[in-house]
Amino acid sequence: MERISPPLTGGERETLRAYLDYHRATLAWKCEGLTDEELRRPSMPPSTLSLLGLVRHMAEVERQWFRRTLAGEDLPHVWSDRHDFQAAYDASGATREEAFAAWEAEVAHARRIEAAAESLDVTAYVKSWQKEASLRLVMLHLIHEYARHNGHADFLREAVDGATGA
Repeated sequence: MERISPPLTGGERETLRAYLDYHRATLAWKCEGLTDEELRRPSMPPSTLSLLGLVRHMAEVERQWFRRTLAGEDLPHVWSDRHDFQAAYDASGATREEAFAAWEAEVAHARRIEAAAESLDVTAYVKSWQKEASLRLVMLHLIHEYARHNGHADFLREAVDGATGA
């Protein structure tokens, strides 16, 4: 996934799309060059958070917001049969191959759904909020979610091999 800086000027949709892709690419970049073992390495106790756990979690997040919420698809979770978002964080037996394949597939679905939407004003019912939300809000929410977790990824990567950088 190529990491391209978002435009300094541009329309709202183009800017939202670019920032979301930038943050997606940042997560992938933080995982580059690491072994499965290094990607599974947890942060400091008591946390079990790992880079691979973040990738798995973001696959679930993409799936939830774009496929289940916006597209209305009735889909199970990728790593849980109990509708448990936290299960994705347990990467103890995971591999880069399976985690990234799932995440990249969900990103591809999300891009397709977003591109097919007539406008950012398209809405869908968010069950947990019991309200309608727009595509605009969903994209902003995903940007926020990635930005927050990319902060975690910064610390996780530095703990693995000392690599830093935004």
